[in-house]
Amino acid sequence: MTRSLLWAAAATGFTFLMTTLGASLVFLFRKKVSGSMQRIFLGFAAGVMIAASVFSLLLPAMEEAEEIGIPGWMPSAGGFLLGIGFMLLLDVLMPHLHLGAKQPEGLHSSLRRTALLVSAVTLHNIPEGMAVGLTFALAAQHSGDLSDLSGAAALALGIGIQNFPEGTAISLPLRQEGMSRAKSFFWGSMSGIVEPIFGILVVLLAGWIQPAMPWLLSFAAGAMLYVVVEELIPEAHLGDHSNTGTLAVMGGFLLMMVLDVALG
Repeated sequence: MTRSLLWAAAATGFTFLMTTLGASLVFLFRKKVSGSMQRIFLGFAAGVMIAASVFSLLLPAMEEAEEIGIPGWMPSAGGFLLGIGFMLLLDVLMPHLHLGAKQPEGLHSSLRRTALLVSAVTLHNIPEGMAVGLTFALAAQHSGDLSDLSGAAALALGIGIQNFPEGTAISLPLRQEGMSRAKSFFWGSMSGIVEPIFGILVVLLAGWIQPAMPWLLSFAAGAMLYVVVEELIPEAHLGDHSNTGTLAVMGGFLLMMVLDVALG
């Protein structure tokens, strides 16, 4: 249990650090992220998360279930649906404002526009933290099996890579909204703090309820794919026949797949 927590904390700490490094670019650049770059960032993140959901979460969930004598599809499908329901509930209840949108979503709130922007990014960082934490917990449960550990490291690396531009994509718009550079950096960085928080929480839950691991892995997959379909793909304007955004999705998927297979 202790090893699981330490590994999960270190891995999600890395992904949080990458968000922070990306947010720090607000001190170097004055202009906001261009529409083309925004499509690339969002499309790339979508591709990484789709591949991670399949290769790092759903397939291991099925394998874990079969090892304990449960049909692989059962906890995978059940956890997947629960993950979707969880993110749908947060989407409905949590006040947030997507980049480029005029009207906030969620319950009515008196929060400022800048706070709502941070809230939107924070919302989709939750399943990323859960995914990274769970894969390292799974590796620790298998007594540090090299293939499991390498696969978990690949996931953390992939999520970390896409968190870097994500940190920039939130800090620069905050600066454009009138925040000081220091505050824009701080809130851009803090949008990723939920990753270590939720990463550690799900590891604790998995430690208390050992058979829950297949359900939790597929739960994280469902939550991640909900974010991709509901938020990232629409914001990347892929419906406008954007070759840039589409190719970014393909590139993100390819990178995450290669990392998972090569390191896993």
